[in-house]
Amino acid sequence: MFVFNVVQTEGKARRGTMVTSHGRVETPVFMPVGTAGSVKGITPDQLAAGGSQMILANTYHLMLRPGAETVERLGGVHSLMGWRGPILTDSGGYQVFSLAHMRKINDEGVRFQSHIDGAEVYLTPERTVEIQRLLGADVIMQLDECPPATATRDEVANAVKRSLAWAKRCKEAWSSSIRNLAYRQAGPKSETQNQQALFGIQQGGLFADLRRRSAGELIELDLPGYAIGGLSVGESRDGMYGILDDIDELFPEDKPRYLMGVGEPRDILAAVLRGVDMFDCVLPTRNGRNAQGFTWSGRVRLRNAACALDTGPIDEHCHCYACRNFSRGTIRHLFQADEMLGPILVTIHNLHFFADFLAAIRQAITDGDLASRAKKWTTEMYPDTDGEEG
Repeated sequence: MFVFNVVQTEGKARRGTMVTSHGRVETPVFMPVGTAGSVKGITPDQLAAGGSQMILANTYHLMLRPGAETVERLGGVHSLMGWRGPILTDSGGYQVFSLAHMRKINDEGVRFQSHIDGAEVYLTPERTVEIQRLLGADVIMQLDECPPATATRDEVANAVKRSLAWAKRCKEAWSSSIRNLAYRQAGPKSETQNQQALFGIQQGGLFADLRRRSAGELIELDLPGYAIGGLSVGESRDGMYGILDDIDELFPEDKPRYLMGVGEPRDILAAVLRGVDMFDCVLPTRNGRNAQGFTWSGRVRLRNAACALDTGPIDEHCHCYACRNFSRGTIRHLFQADEMLGPILVTIHNLHFFADFLAAIRQAITDGDLASRAKKWTTEMYPDTDGEEG
């Protein structure tokens, strides 16, 4: 089961609902990242209590450890993560970019040297779909080639061509898995037997014509959703926004649009204003483990001496567990003393903030004043700017 509907718009910004086998998601949505089967520093119950709706896990990492077949035998990725809501799995395509020094790529697939034990691992579009079927995620991603921001036009064009060919192979493998699922459902069901939605991934770097080609050929495949890949890989903010300016004309109105790996609040706002529905990033959890809290007034660095005697919460507008029960001064002490509770508390807060932030964006679209609120929020969160970046 996968259904997406746009229920309200303001300009290009869209408020929608996405229904999956594991529940309904209100969009725009931010997905916390649980790369290896766990969102670091927080329990699933705390995630849900903080307002998170959907989370992300990574095919490459779960393929290496504990292994896709093991995850299936453990009841699938939902059981592994103890999460009852929807899950999206990345295909391993980002590792084509991030582990460039440990992989060899050709038109058939990608050969990796495992960062764990050095063993050789081979990913093809077909194997990527098979692994994600075994994991049992609700939304799965095609295998793609993500070139770095420094890539030449020819290199980006080759990545577009290869990613499109892989998208077609992924669709064939996915369609076959759906047919096989129909046969299996005649007998006893397992936890991983939900009907998955395959998303294609647009590439093209900062080249508008390559982006148009990529999107145009992807939508011919008529997939359930589409992602904007190859951004947040070192390009300028203006460069990213320039590419996002065109997406409303490139992708169908009735399919979700997912901007991969982008989580800076001002970038989320800018992307929503340009028609994006889904986001993921390690920013709130990674920064939480490093004593940096997100607030409506900007980031708070909780290791700073200025917090030592501060009796206020991380954010006075927040009602998360951390802000209700602990002061900035206490949290600074926990980090100074190397206590695990410090990173846990800031992670709880940051993910609560991101859920609240996206809820506020959805409400602003409903109220018809997102554009004005976005300028106010950007000015308050980034006081060194004039609020015009989005």
